[in-house]
Amino acid sequence: MTKAHHDARGRTIDYLRISITDRCNLRCVYCMPEDGVPPCQHQDVLRYEEIERVVRVAASLGISKIRLTGGEPLARRGFVDLVELLARIPGIEDLSMTTNGTLLAPHAQALADAGMGRANISLDSLDPARFRAMTRRGELDDVLRGIEAAQRAGLQPIKINVVMIHGLNDDEAADFARRTVTDGWHVRFIEVMPLGEGAHWENEGYVSSLETRARIESALGPLQRATLNGNGPARYWRVPGAAGTIGFISAISEHFCATCNRLRLTSDGRLMPCLFSDLEVDLRTALRSGANDDALRQLFEQAIDIKPACHHIAEHEIPADHLMSRVGG
Repeated sequence: MTKAHHDARGRTIDYLRISITDRCNLRCVYCMPEDGVPPCQHQDVLRYEEIERVVRVAASLGISKIRLTGGEPLARRGFVDLVELLARIPGIEDLSMTTNGTLLAPHAQALADAGMGRANISLDSLDPARFRAMTRRGELDDVLRGIEAAQRAGLQPIKINVVMIHGLNDDEAADFARRTVTDGWHVRFIEVMPLGEGAHWENEGYVSSLETRARIESALGPLQRATLNGNGPARYWRVPGAAGTIGFISAISEHFCATCNRLRLTSDGRLMPCLFSDLEVDLRTALRSGANDDALRQLFEQAIDIKPACHHIAEHEIPADHLMSRVGG
């Protein structure tokens, strides 16, 4: 196993999130406008063989954890083939994905067979009409079937990601928490972030993790500390006796920059050391201009070296092109 690199502040960098497409079949209110956003040109999106090469180089630098995201990764043709390619790369110990779940059911077993280990599934409401309104075109039953198919295929632990927004779905916190008892779900509540359409909700729509936890404890009683394997920044709790867990991802109220272990690769080939920074390293140009692996490794090392100590959301605007559909959810 290759030893992982450390950045200038001693953080171990062993995790790469890769957006394989900026296209999505939903239009969630905190992510994209109803009409969508101008997509990347086809020629600008990294090809699968380019992504495979990037991951091989990353693995040679000690990056052992890969998460595939979008947009919606299942919206890109041949996604299962990419999973199979990446699962074969020596040094990759954890291969996972984030999906909205609507297209997952028919592909879950094939993904598991190809080498996918785990799945995070975005689900912001348990009410069909509200779910349709928040996604602007999704059907709740499709996601529930995707969750069931992922469970059968062994894509475990499945984590359900819920972005809390005041006035839209914050009254469902306890309902989601009950699913950790009745269905063994691992539910993670995420503070809305000021990226893209999320900027419209960062004030009156913002719900802190503390507020969400208070709602849950008011309905279900005090939570107990818990742990759950994974690479993310969530802090986990449990309803006493529940098989599932409740996680809180508090990027705004209690940022986790001091322990951040990740880099991000956008669908158009930019390596980002921080989701909320305009710092980035262009890998696509190097890939397509004949750069050898040593040159690509140097670009990775450059991205690690410039990784900021923490985000500065409160001090400046997020770059306009940092759309979650492009940089990866």
